[in-house]
Order: sequence, then C-alpha cells, then structure tokens
Amino acid sequence: MPDWPEILSRDGKAVWQTAYRLLGNRADADDCFQEAFLAALEISRREDVRHWRGLLQRLAAARAVDRLRQRHRQADRQQTNDWENLAGHEPAPSQAALDAELSERLRAALGRLPPKQAEVFCLHCLEGWSYQEIARHLTVSIDSVGVLVHRARKRLRQLVDVHFEVPRAAGSDPASGSGPISPQKERS
Repeated sequence: MPDWPEILSRDGKAVWQTAYRLLGNRADADDCFQEAFLAALEISRREDVRHWRGLLQRLAAARAVDRLRQRHRQADRQQTNDWENLAGHEPAPSQAALDAELSERLRAALGRLPPKQAEVFCLHCLEGWSYQEIARHLTVSIDSVGVLVHRARKRLRQLVDVHFEVPRAAGSDPASGSGPISPQKERS
C-alpha cells in the first residue's frame, strides 16, 4: 500500500505546479491535482508504481489538457457577435498583460493539439523532462519523443501566430512556420 502522506508531501507541489502552469487558474489546478491523485490510486490498485512523481505529473498534465480542450469547446459555443465585448487590438499596457495573453493563447493552443503531442510537449518544455525520461515513461522510442515535440512546437507556433495575426513576408512558406496558415493547414 502506498504511503500517501509521504507521496503528497514529496511530490504534491510539483504535481500542482504542473496543472497550474497549464491552466493558469487555481481552482482548475486544484481539481486536476485531486483527479490526478484519484487516478493514481486506481492505477496503484492494478499495478506497481515505480515513479510516483512522473505518474502524477503525467496524470495532472493530461487532466489539464482535457480542461483546456473543454474550455476551447465552451468558448466556441459561447461566441457572440456583440462587438463591444470583444477585446481590442491595441497593444497591451504592460509586459505583464502581454505575457498573460500569450499564456492564455498557449493554453488554448495546447488544448487543440493531439493528446500525445500535448503531453510530450508539457513534460519536455514545461517540466524539463529529458527525451530519455519521457520515452521510458511513455514506453516509446526517443526518436518518437523528438518527433512529437517537434510537431507540437510547429503546430503551437502556427496556432499562436494565427491568434495574434502575425504578419509574414509575402510568399513565405506556412510549412516552415514562416508564413500565414491556410484554412487547409488549420484543419490538419
């Protein structure tokens, strides 16, 4: 039987930070934290867990990405034509506001990635896991991890550029990440 108080005191902070980094919302991070521990309890009843922190962070990241997807779907349903409620395109008054906006866009874009890409991106780029650690944890090859990280970065760059309407040079190539996204590319 796992020593839950020890696991919580040793790994709890890192697990909560994983969820918060993705969601940017304390209440949602708390919910994902609890869901991750409940899922870990179920897993521990079926099999032996060797790396609690890794399992819990992976579960928290997966739950957070699910919430991001849910937010994105709800936002799509609640879109309104009330132009007065839409945010303006003026520059942000401070760098903190710009950073918050970029973080929100990144969260929304993460919710649009395939689950495996989002998970690998979060573990590597946000949590600092090595390709080897991720490969071992997900039981995939190191090359697969590299491909997933590359694809996730490329897609996130495209999605964030579209949201910010980043101007590109005429005739630039969208596949290289240096041009506008065509509607066909957006659906892929």
